[in-house]
This record gives sequence, structure tokens and C-alpha cells, in this order.
Amino acid sequence: MIALPTPNNLQTAASLLKKEDIVAFPTETVYGLGGLARSDKAVLKIYETKGRPLHNPLIVHVDSLSQAKEVGVFDEPTEKIVSLFWPGPLTVIVPRHPKAALSSFATAGLETVALRFSSHPLLLSLLRLVGEPLVAPSANPSGLLTSTTTAHVQKSLPSVLVLEGGATQQGIESTIVRVEEGIVSILRAGAIAREEIERKSLFPTLFREHHKKISSPGQTLHHYAPSLPLRMNVVDPAEKEAFLGFGKTEKTTTLNLSASGSLEEAAHFLFSFLHILDNPARYSGISVAPIPNTGIGAAINDRLKRASFSSFS
Repeated sequence: MIALPTPNNLQTAASLLKKEDIVAFPTETVYGLGGLARSDKAVLKIYETKGRPLHNPLIVHVDSLSQAKEVGVFDEPTEKIVSLFWPGPLTVIVPRHPKAALSSFATAGLETVALRFSSHPLLLSLLRLVGEPLVAPSANPSGLLTSTTTAHVQKSLPSVLVLEGGATQQGIESTIVRVEEGIVSILRAGAIAREEIERKSLFPTLFREHHKKISSPGQTLHHYAPSLPLRMNVVDPAEKEAFLGFGKTEKTTTLNLSASGSLEEAAHFLFSFLHILDNPARYSGISVAPIPNTGIGAAINDRLKRASFSSFS
């Protein structure tokens, strides 16, 4: 059910969360499916609703740095990073605070926790009404296309109350980092580019390869996938494929992420356009034009690579 963000509906959503139920809501990146971070009942309901593997940890959303410090332990370099990018689309991996009121299911049994302080006013209002941290992965079945509108959430999770926040601003998930020995490791590319983190923080910033053992949210190889097969770096699409273009292309596109070649615009429309093109009645698959692997293009290519993984595995 979609609920407009009126004061009464926000109170209703907060009441549901306090009763250890779950609610979907917007962030500046994508829609999240939230529940009390301390509640085994709520956290397990999120895993069950999404069909998410229990070994895949969740992001904990907070309404301030001070609240984050009640959940995780921050060293000086990590605090510098969050001072530059919070509130905003950055998630940090830090050691779990020994006194944190946190379900062990939220961290998948790890000694670390993923923390995010969003800038979205609706989520911040909800967090303050609830009065404690919420866990929230993306509001969609595990492994499938991310939701960037309430319509996407309602289609894939029809039994969940979702607060209307319009189309999300960024359209792609948060960047996940861990800071160790003065080096920023990007564990998941996202809405903040590697180059921006390095330029603002002056810390060396590197992408870390995915390992078989998951150490943070967003590391599964098969993720963000449409039901149709997806191909990347295509210049000559097959006859029955939908062609998702970028910039100027020689072939006629079904949709174009950004005719002007803007990576920010492409990120904003990525999941929305994939939802539209994921139509087996019309297309045999989805082919995507080459996307530059610089700036936020690295995050777009990361999503496309994992969306295409099942097509060739």
C-alpha cells in the first residue's frame, strides 16, 4: 500500500516500526525496506520478505553521527570521511560497538557494522519519530532490480506499506567504504565516485575485489538483475533485444540513459529504465551500450556486470 507522507501516515509508519513490523521508504539513493535494527523479529522479517540470504548483512540507518557512535566504533580517519559526506549516500564499515543495541542477524554475525546517515528528509523524520536506528536494504526481492519509485516497490512487495517520496534523486545505491591505515577501500561502488572521495579526503582510495566471503552489504555476484538476459558494452544489438543507449549511438535505441552523455543522469535513470525494458512479451533480452568506467560510471558498470552475471553463469 502506498501512503502519502502526511504527518498521520508518518506516525502510522513509525508505530508499525515500533511494533517490530517493516515499512518501505525513500532515501536519496533508492527505496529501502526498514525495520528496527535491534529487533530479531523485524530483521528476520526483512530477510524473509526479500528472500535475502542470512549471510548478507544489512545497512543500519541513523539520524546523526552521535547515534552512529552508539552502534559502531569510529577512528579518526573514518570520522573525517563521514564529516565530508554525511548526511549523504555513503555507508561506512566500522567495528560494532560492544554495547550496541543491534540484532546479530543485521550484521550476519560479523564483528563489523555498515552505517549510513541519509540526507533524505522523509527518512530522517521517520527515524526521529521512531527514536532509534533502522536497518534497511533496498525494497525489492533479493537479487532483482532495485526500486527507485513507489510503483516499483508496490509491484514487487505488494503487502508492504511504502511511504511516497517520488522518484529517488540518485537512482543508484550508496557507496560502501572501509577506512584502514589511512586508505579508503571501496567495497561497493555507488553514488559517490572514487575520485570525489579521494579528492575531498586526500586519502588514497581503492576499489577492493569481491571475495567469496561477504564482508559488507552489496557484495553478492548476482544482484540487481532483470528477468531478461542482459548484455553489456553492446554496439550492435540483436534484432529482438531492447537497446539501452548512452550518449550518441549509431543504432536506434529503445531508451537512452543520457543522450548528452551525463553519467549522473544515467545513474538516475538506470533502474527505472531497466524496469521498463524488462518485458519478456516484447523483448528477448536487454543490451546496454558502453558506459565510461570513470566517476559514477564505475557504479553503473558494477550494477550492470552483476545484473548480467546470471546470463552467462
